[in-house]
Amino acid sequence: MFEDIPITFSALMVLIGLVVFVIGSIFFRKKRLIENIPTAKIRSIAMGLVELFGQVIPIKERIFRSPFTDKECVYYKFTIEEYRSSGKNSHWITIKNGEQRSLFYLKDDTGMVLIDPTGATIEARKDFEYQSGFGKDPPEQVIRFLIANNLAHEGFFGLNKTMRYRETIIVPDDTLYIMGTAGESPFNREATANHVDSIMIQKGKYDKQYYISDKSEKQILKNLAILTYGMWVLGIILIIVGAIFFF
Repeated sequence: MFEDIPITFSALMVLIGLVVFVIGSIFFRKKRLIENIPTAKIRSIAMGLVELFGQVIPIKERIFRSPFTDKECVYYKFTIEEYRSSGKNSHWITIKNGEQRSLFYLKDDTGMVLIDPTGATIEARKDFEYQSGFGKDPPEQVIRFLIANNLAHEGFFGLNKTMRYRETIIVPDDTLYIMGTAGESPFNREATANHVDSIMIQKGKYDKQYYISDKSEKQILKNLAILTYGMWVLGIILIIVGAIFFF
């Protein structure tokens, strides 16, 4: 039985290495796709997969406020975690999370186009992160949110629990990189001099790539390159190590 352990271990290492290498290849394909699609000007958008860079312009009726920072935004994502101990094990538990998205316009120096972020992968920097604990209360806005959602930041004897609060938001005037599908807008308004109201950027039926980021294209490509080559190197190392154990 024990003679099979090296073979099982080597096979597992090779399998993990292959999976890691494939993940690196997925990042590489995404990187090449971004590199091969030129950034379009909004006024000259063509139907199909497009790449845009511009400024967030909210729609007044669709703007809302973020839960922890109480800022006007078109997107937020939040997480509340509690640090719990059980015997020798201690770990963070997510006790509540949520996300909200709304339609907004993206503006460049040629015009504006409607964005429907439904179905998009959204990557943005955390705008708020706070940890409460013994002798350290959460901010007032966070406490109000906890009360409204029947959550407590205090435990036995009124002592603060160790909790962590994170929030990511996209606010008016933020600059975004967007890769998505330009399709017909369901609102069907006529295009004007500075609006392309007959078109909406959305998740495509056939073009599955839909990506929104508050990073520049240059930074996105740099990050993808690091992920690609890091995964490839790690995958090759795992495959080689597995092969060595096998032989």
